[in-house]
Amino acid sequence: MKKYIIILSAVAGLFSCQKQLDLPSDGRITMSEVFNDYDRVRGYLNSCYGYCPAPYMDRASYSDEAQDADDITPNSKYSNWYSGSVTAQTYAGISEDGSPWGSLYEGIRKCNYFLANIGASKTIASAEEKASWVAQAHVLRALYYLQLIKRYGGVPLFDKPLPVNYDFSKDTKASFSTVVTFILKDCDTALMVPATRNGFPWGIYDNQYGIMSRAVAYAIRSEAVTYAASPLWADGTYTWDNAKTITAEALSECLANDYQLFNETPDGSIAQNGYALYHFITSNDQRARDKETILQVGVPMLVWKYAGMPSTGGMEKAGPCPTQELVDRYEMANGEPPFLGYSDADRLQPIINPAAGYDPQKPYSGRDPRFYASVYYNGALRYLDLPTGKKVETFVNGTEGISVNNRKYTRTGYYLRKFNNFKSDQNNNADGAIRLFRLAELYLNFAEAAYQSVGPDVTVTDGNFSMSARDAVSAVRSRAGMPAFPAGLSKDAFETKYRNERSVELAFEEHRFFDVRRWKILDKTDKFVTGMRITKSGTDLIYTRFKFTGRGSSTDRFLMYPIDQSEVNKVFQLTGKNWQNPGWLD
Repeated sequence: MKKYIIILSAVAGLFSCQKQLDLPSDGRITMSEVFNDYDRVRGYLNSCYGYCPAPYMDRASYSDEAQDADDITPNSKYSNWYSGSVTAQTYAGISEDGSPWGSLYEGIRKCNYFLANIGASKTIASAEEKASWVAQAHVLRALYYLQLIKRYGGVPLFDKPLPVNYDFSKDTKASFSTVVTFILKDCDTALMVPATRNGFPWGIYDNQYGIMSRAVAYAIRSEAVTYAASPLWADGTYTWDNAKTITAEALSECLANDYQLFNETPDGSIAQNGYALYHFITSNDQRARDKETILQVGVPMLVWKYAGMPSTGGMEKAGPCPTQELVDRYEMANGEPPFLGYSDADRLQPIINPAAGYDPQKPYSGRDPRFYASVYYNGALRYLDLPTGKKVETFVNGTEGISVNNRKYTRTGYYLRKFNNFKSDQNNNADGAIRLFRLAELYLNFAEAAYQSVGPDVTVTDGNFSMSARDAVSAVRSRAGMPAFPAGLSKDAFETKYRNERSVELAFEEHRFFDVRRWKILDKTDKFVTGMRITKSGTDLIYTRFKFTGRGSSTDRFLMYPIDQSEVNKVFQLTGKNWQNPGWLD
């Protein structure tokens, strides 16, 4: 049977070829014609891109990082999420990225077809260029499978196009670790292609922004094995020692090929520090300025509009409002945590760390520089207001005051600042985008695997690479202007401090949502969140913590997405087996 495809427009910006596909009048051409034409086969590879869900700031509202201002809207997706009123049928309409099951498998299907047909292609492309195309397709497929298992756990594994008469009744779900093995193999296959400009390079060249590269392959390997060794997914196939070895190689290779933590010192009227600047500059500079970003798949967000402050003209809602839990995780500038814990179960009575230098009457003074780059708090100074010296007022009845019934005002006492360029408004968006992979994550992944396998202070060597878990996490902190972790911490003490560090460095970048699940601590972190209500009495400010209603989305069933119910129903009709994930059999 002759197969046909309808050629869609190529993904903009990935390649510069502009040749028309000269379609017959009915709009169809054979696959043989596609794979034997240079520009058409490149166009088909283009069409394999674009299926990875782009990370977005709203994911924070589904974690303990934020309470969304839209929780006051009846039947909003946030009010339903917080109440736990979610079923397998309604999940796609409530979760942050819907349910990307179908689109990810569509991307996998396209990659499979490309890989099955490119070998017989008779295009004029050189062997090196064809090898580059094959490498990209392998890494794309690995990327899509990684996004699937992060959300759904074990999934069906397909490595070739399915024939017309394919027997779906024989399908099974591969285990998480089996899919990880497949992902690693795909990345290894790509990395066997020479690291030349026309092969599978490290560099990003003209018209190549967003394509798969060697760094992406290493980042996928690191994240996949880190997840596979974590409590939720560990089955003995991948240990923390495996994760240490794989991530040490990934970090070593990236560092050896000029990947660096962004550390530009901005003008004081533009951003507070390099960390702040990094999160609203573009990464589309062929790595001339930004040498930290490994892959960005999303476009700049409209933070000013959808997670803004009411004093910004044209804003629509306050969006994901940082929680007190997140604020408490920012250490003091001396590296000491402000609190040693809480004296009550509701986390309303913090135990002040006497070594921290924390002043409860000045709760936002002397904190980790990343706090000032990430959160708008009462008394913060917006660069827009530098000429007047006007400060943010989140106290009750303040200009940006806390509200219980207006989604344009903060629900927690805080607003999101990370990614938000002070120049952004309804006439100009200069906000940033979340990177899917960046070098700081590789440092942190390595630190996690190393402390779990050999301890915090043991040096791991890989060729010219030599680093301990403490060295790795301290490198990330150094960029932010924070002191190194102290030597000699026990494994448990290091873990507590490491998890706090990971939350702070990667705040609002979607990692927290998945981290608390793979660590199996969702029932502890997301059971409820708190905020800060500030009242003004004369010139005095009174700080009062308060607790939001408990969240029903902290139970074990929320550890994984439910599989699309329509897919589950199809499989059940074919096999008599129910593939639905635990807790979603409703």
